[in-house]
Formats: sequence, structure tokens, C-alpha cells
Amino acid sequence: MDARTAIEPVTVLKTKSAQLIRQARDTRQPIFITQNGKASAVLQDIESYEEQRKTLHLLRLLAQGDLELSRGEGISHAQLKKEMEKTLKDLQNA
Repeated sequence: MDARTAIEPVTVLKTKSAQLIRQARDTRQPIFITQNGKASAVLQDIESYEEQRKTLHLLRLLAQGDLELSRGEGISHAQLKKEMEKTLKDLQNA
């Protein structure tokens, strides 16, 4: 089965869970689990899951930043750079 489109019924998950977990881990591709012919769950290796969570978090932060900028909130790049340089200088002098 093509790892990019791995689809298995829940009965296979019940009988071959270790094999499916190994497949998900080795291929780093999700396995779609079906019940009664319909998609009902996704089996995914932990590393890919964590990467997706981090990516989603960064995207949420970017969206929040865009929203704040559209409202006229936040600070300019120049101001941020100035504040970061000051913080770094303070840390070096500590």
C-alpha cells in the first residue's frame, strides 16, 4: 500500500496495531482508520505529530501578529530591533 494514502479498517488496527504503529513511525506518514467505510481516526508517529503541533502554534502566532498589525497594534521592526539590541547588550553586561 502506498504510504501516502494508507487507509486501514479499524479491524486491522485491532489485530495489527504494533505493525501499523511501526509503519507510521518508519514512513512518517499518517494512517487513516475507517469504521463502516468512513474515515474515523488517524494514526500518526509522535515526531510528526509534535512537528505539526509546533507548526500550528507558529502559524497561530503569525495570524495573531497579522491581526494585531491590521489593528494598528504592535511595534515596528526598527523598534523591535532596537529593543532586542538593548536586551542583548544588557545580558552581555550582566
